[in-house]
Amino acid sequence: MDQQLRDLVCGMPKAELHIHIEGSLEPELIFDLARRNGVALPYPDVASLRRAYAFRDLQSFLDIYYAGASVLLHEQDFYDMTWAYLARAHADQVRHVEIFFDPQTHTERGVPFATVIGGIHRALRDADARWGISGALIMCFLRHLSQGDAMATLEQALPHRAMIIGVGLDSSERGNPPEKFADVFARCRQLGLRLVAHAGEEGPPAYIWSALDTLQVERIDHGVRCLEDSALTERLARSATPLTVCPLSNVKLRVFDRIGDHNLLALLEAGIAATVNSDDPAYFGGYINDNFVAVFEALPLGREHARALAMNSFNAAFLPAGKKQALLSEVQAYFAA
Repeated sequence: MDQQLRDLVCGMPKAELHIHIEGSLEPELIFDLARRNGVALPYPDVASLRRAYAFRDLQSFLDIYYAGASVLLHEQDFYDMTWAYLARAHADQVRHVEIFFDPQTHTERGVPFATVIGGIHRALRDADARWGISGALIMCFLRHLSQGDAMATLEQALPHRAMIIGVGLDSSERGNPPEKFADVFARCRQLGLRLVAHAGEEGPPAYIWSALDTLQVERIDHGVRCLEDSALTERLARSATPLTVCPLSNVKLRVFDRIGDHNLLALLEAGIAATVNSDDPAYFGGYINDNFVAVFEALPLGREHARALAMNSFNAAFLPAGKKQALLSEVQAYFAA
């Protein structure tokens, strides 16, 4: 990858649509918050925690992810975490971000829902005022818990409905198919919330079908296993259903052995509206530009692929039509320069 292409990719305007805010919690901030809140961690220092980031699969990551989240207790903690991410997003030329948050990770520890969303939302407001980054919140249900737990979380969210643009489905995919959450997603649809779901990362293509047909989602998070099913691939391309792909995450969690094995180019060549995102950047080796650089170095991707990925990111975003068109025009102008 030559320097000109690297600069082009890193400097282009982009949206990030698959970022778990708890997964942006860097080890240094984990230890700062642990000291501030008097939380004992099972690791003696930052270096030992970083060494634990050798994940075998999704579950081995989630075990550490939930341990890290234990330091988040007060609204300011959630603000500081979100602000740190947004500063990095600004540096990576992110113009719009749709942030996933996992309230069940915190409410089951006794942290009030209002505390969680209050800190995250305040940081988004401040980032918009300071840098012009627009943002929205997508509340994810933890799929390893029951639909009843998800429904109870939705009820807790209703007083804060104005702060939430949509709902998603994350956590352990294996053994937790989308249809497990059919009723709660139907209720969210009635409420006018936008719908997304993780599917086809560790789970089979059948989970993508179920997310589309049973949950009626508008976007698939990950979805990289769709290429195993030609009919599904054709459907995703025909319907322009976006995939929020996370390359470094896919390698870190052993979905692909090497970044050079990633199927991002194959997805684009199949006509799928793929986007590039960072997922849990503190744990998986990089923020959004790190992901772009990794795949552009490893795969035969060029200027037109970069333009398509930038355009896809804004086309896939849950933005008002006028704002979306303005951002798409910014991409066009950037690549015309």
